[in-house]
Amino acid sequence: MGETDTNFLMELLNTPSPSSSEMAIQKKWIEYVKEYADEIRTDNAGNAFGVLNPDAPFKVLLAGHCDEIALVINRIDDKGFLHFDKMGGINPKAAVGLKVTILGFGNELTGVIGVNAQHHGGLKDDFGLEDLFIDCGYKSKEEAEKNVQIGDLAVYKTEPEVLMERYVSGRGLDNRTGAFIAAEVLKRLSEKGCRVGVYAASTVNEETNMGGAYFAAAGIQPTMAIACDVTFATDYPGVDQNKHGDVKLEGGPVLAKGAPINIKINQLLEKTARKLNMKVQYELTPSMTGTDADRMRFTGKGVPVSLVSLPLRYMHSPVETSSLKDIDEEIELLVTMISDLTGDESLNPLD
Repeated sequence: MGETDTNFLMELLNTPSPSSSEMAIQKKWIEYVKEYADEIRTDNAGNAFGVLNPDAPFKVLLAGHCDEIALVINRIDDKGFLHFDKMGGINPKAAVGLKVTILGFGNELTGVIGVNAQHHGGLKDDFGLEDLFIDCGYKSKEEAEKNVQIGDLAVYKTEPEVLMERYVSGRGLDNRTGAFIAAEVLKRLSEKGCRVGVYAASTVNEETNMGGAYFAAAGIQPTMAIACDVTFATDYPGVDQNKHGDVKLEGGPVLAKGAPINIKINQLLEKTARKLNMKVQYELTPSMTGTDADRMRFTGKGVPVSLVSLPLRYMHSPVETSSLKDIDEEIELLVTMISDLTGDESLNPLD
């Protein structure tokens, strides 16, 4: 991965983008993509699109969601402690003792998620978010309300790190890596050329309701759509591979197999992987994928979809970890497949 590309990835990972408040990251995504796109588009959901060949009748939509899980302030008590609920799949056990950045209406501020000392009994075994709180140093509700209000969002205060020059680790790789991949595919296709319309999208709200994906596909009405997301790696201690499958970092992009997935798109991806002598991995999505693909599929007259995922360790934690090699390979796979399309392909499984 080139230095410029890595810098852009790190910029995305350093930008808070909680679901429902993705404006800051979308502006950075647009600023990067506009140099390579024929058109830039946005919509009323907050999605951002970079478009190549907008007049082509065969349209490929690549969707990587830019939103991350977050905390949402739901109560300020009399002593100035902030209580919160989840915006997306927050794991209470991963939140204990962490610093957070609160995106207050006045300004950003730092808080800590307090934890009862073990000397005083510690946390109960079955604790939930309602047992946790944020301490910003306020002494009263009145003082806290000068900077924080109900509905304000908070994200873990962490910085992304590169481990051994091969892995990247931090919060929100799910799925700002997908938004990054969509941008890089567009960039490389703008240099390489292609015969179909390409709509690279940084979508919103996937972690909460997938509404961004619906707006994106309903507005574009693509011939086919590919969700670029992450999936569970199972290559670290404590994971039951008999139950959860064998997916590893540096094992290559992960293709989904199941009822939602268009078999013809998967065949194109597999053919491309063989051409590149690239290994791919598989995950099973029997009825739903749990990604933007589910919502894109049910727009308009129906959209053939596929899902290409990045193996990810420690999902929905502050230290999600993925492989830079896998990111590069997913980009190469998608660029090569799309550049090989003629626009005459049939996606009907019965053809």
